[in-house]
Amino acid sequence: MELLKKIFSPITWSIKLIQNNFKAMLFILILFLIFAPQSEEDLRPNNLVQINLFGPIMDVTEILEQIENAASNTDIKGVLLVVDSPGGAVPPSIELAYAIKRLKESKPVVVYAKGTIASGSYYASIWANEIIANPGSMVGSIGVIMQGADLSGIMQKIGIKTQVVKAGKYKQLGTTDREWKEFEINELNKVIQGTYDMFSKDVADARGLDFSKRDRYANAHIFTALQAKEVGLVDTLGVAYDAKKRVIELSKVKEAIWNKEDKFDKFIKKLSATTAITLYTYFPNITMK
Repeated sequence: MELLKKIFSPITWSIKLIQNNFKAMLFILILFLIFAPQSEEDLRPNNLVQINLFGPIMDVTEILEQIENAASNTDIKGVLLVVDSPGGAVPPSIELAYAIKRLKESKPVVVYAKGTIASGSYYASIWANEIIANPGSMVGSIGVIMQGADLSGIMQKIGIKTQVVKAGKYKQLGTTDREWKEFEINELNKVIQGTYDMFSKDVADARGLDFSKRDRYANAHIFTALQAKEVGLVDTLGVAYDAKKRVIELSKVKEAIWNKEDKFDKFIKKLSATTAITLYTYFPNITMK
């Protein structure tokens, strides 16, 4: 009997392992089925990359990493930057613009204006080989703004006063506890105007436009896609299909293989969406933003 137990012990151990860890093994199997390659194409490296620039431009660390990876990867022959952004902060917009400029030196870059390509997001796009705009997109807003509230009235009503110790005439620039003085507005305007000059000059250089006529295409004008083409801010009008086709043409790949969204990220997004729908169904007063 003991001999039989020893002979069949590996089988018995395996059965117990499956019984005790059935749920865990089932979960692993489900994950494998979700994330396993579904076709031979999934196993082949992509030779084209789509990078998305959506929403306000604040932290661009992730997008910069994608651009740098595309630049250093010799398998990648072309890049499509899809833009739908109202703009954002000046420094990160410039970071993106110069990253695209460097990328363009080694492989073609096409920008597709999916919805809005304005202000900082247009700045980020100017050095691409081509800018293709959806006919319904909004383009432009080449300008710079700085604004702040004057809260002195409401502060007076509720009895709040500001106490300040400062060194330097301009140290209180932009504070919201009082109306700005004329010399402070002039100082801020100096910075804003300098940034605007840099922005519009870079647009002129990148797009081959006449800087002396910048009021025609800059000056914070907002254009339709067709109007933007007429003033030289975009090259052609088209949809996503046309933009991808142009990347393929410029990159000269025989067979286009685009990058796909990470399956785990896609799974998490689907899970989040399902959870949101469930919560809304049973708790309709909860709003998720």
